Amino acid sequence: MMDPQIHTGDLLLCSGSGWFSKMIQAATASRWSHVALVLRLDAFDRIMLLESVEPIGVRTVPLKQYLENYDQKGNRYPGEMQIMRHRDFEARVHQDRLAALGRFAVDRFGYPYDGQQIAEIAARITLNRMAPDIMDQFPPPLQTNAPQAYICSEYVAACYAQIGLKIPAGTFGFTAPADFAQHEAIDLIKTL
Repeated sequence: MMDPQIHTGDLLLCSGSGWFSKMIQAATASRWSHVALVLRLDAFDRIMLLESVEPIGVRTVPLKQYLENYDQKGNRYPGEMQIMRHRDFEARVHQDRLAALGRFAVDRFGYPYDGQQIAEIAARITLNRMAPDIMDQFPPPLQTNAPQAYICSEYVAACYAQIGLKIPAGTFGFTAPADFAQHEAIDLIKTL
């Protein structure tokens, strides 16, 4: 039975324990290191997550996998998980806009995880720690209009942009999971 509290457009935020997760958490002063977009498929009795994960890239998996078999050994995701909701999502979603978001999200399945952006982010975080007073001399990484690879938070932000919801980039020039969690219009729905 699907959880009636979880809606299409909700966000799953996760606190990971890998090296890059820890770096993102430290740099953004947040426990969140991953974000995925929820797609509710009532006809199939499934709640799916649209996400970009390293090293796979953009994919979809059932939420149930995070809760019951994340590692293919019968264990749940090894960290905290929360469902959050943007207050304006449902107001902005009409059938045509939801279809545009869906096409955009699905058309990117199989796009690789953005390793180059990860390297740029890691370099900016390291530079900020070593010499924070010179960070203004190094502009954020350039964002192209049509990326061919995504990190999780940039993928979800791009999906939201299809219906006119903007999640601004944070301090290091990229949208991080923390930017979703700290957004004034995004509220906690439940802890998983």
